[in-house]
Amino acid sequence: MKIKLSLLSMADAKALFEFETENKEFFEEFVPPRPDSYFIYAKFIHILEMLLEEQKDKKSLFFLIKGENGGIIGRINLIDIDWSSKTAEVGYRVGKNHIGKGSAVQALEMLKSEALLLGIERINAKTTVDNIPSQKVLERCSFQKDTVEMDEFIHYTVAL
Repeated sequence: MKIKLSLLSMADAKALFEFETENKEFFEEFVPPRPDSYFIYAKFIHILEMLLEEQKDKKSLFFLIKGENGGIIGRINLIDIDWSSKTAEVGYRVGKNHIGKGSAVQALEMLKSEALLLGIERINAKTTVDNIPSQKVLERCSFQKDTVEMDEFIHYTVAL
């Protein structure tokens, strides 16, 4: 599947809300749940506005993973960007109907290239110990396992 990354904008609000709502139960199988308020559209818009402000300030960059038809199939973000140490954290999620097709690996490789162009030299990630699919994605994208935090999270890092 051919994908592209698209920087988050308010124009994507409705489609993103639908994506998050449709995949809520699936995502909660692997990651801690979002607060209930996230799934109330007016509150979602407020959260989105805060994210866009953070993006404008270059503290984080939020990307949508879009399929060939332009529909949202996932998200991938660089957060907690530290421009002085040239590091960032990555987080990603792919919708239930799009897993197992290589989209997460493609998106993460694209994000690594984008981060390098921006001057970021190291990306950190973490996943729950039982999220095997995410661990496989990170390892396929050259992330190295660092530590396991109290049997809950595995920390990874990759130098660009």
